[in-house]
Amino acid sequence: MHFAPDTEEVLGFVVALCNTDPSASRSGADELATVDQLDALLVEHGYTGRVDHDEAELRDVHRTRTLLRHVWTLSRDDAVDAVNKMLRDAKALPHLVRHDKQDWHMHATEPDAPLAERMRVEAALALIDVIRMDEMDRLRICAADDCDGLLLDLSRNGLKRFCSVRCGNRMNMIAFRERQGR
Repeated sequence: MHFAPDTEEVLGFVVALCNTDPSASRSGADELATVDQLDALLVEHGYTGRVDHDEAELRDVHRTRTLLRHVWTLSRDDAVDAVNKMLRDAKALPHLVRHDKQDWHMHATEPDAPLAERMRVEAALALIDVIRMDEMDRLRICAADDCDGLLLDLSRNGLKRFCSVRCGNRMNMIAFRERQGR
């Protein structure tokens, strides 16, 4: 399964953002608890535009993370309402841009819009592609018993079940031990 490169990039960022939540993080702690952790995430994913580097922005990003985790789990038709609301709330106006090392791609806010608003709108634009291609089933929660991590299944056969190799290995070991009668 292939989406447009910018769609895959944004969906990958949504996974990374949402998997900082204590319910999904590897550490079990909020991995986005500080402004410095937010800054590191933004640098890692090449986020551009306005960043305020303050607690108010961090709280808004936390609300966005919660919203995007919820939208990730919605059915296709329910996701449409959420996506449309994110775009409406931001008064989004899609336009093509080319910056840094990226070729032409869509933005729908100005670079000086608040960070969390830009995150929501970029996620909404990516989700439009997913919805239009009827591929919401590619957006999943990890199948490991003790993990709520998000995963984006870009595999050819669409059978990816775990958010990480670690979760897959752990669940395979549990299944192996059960088969061995231990």
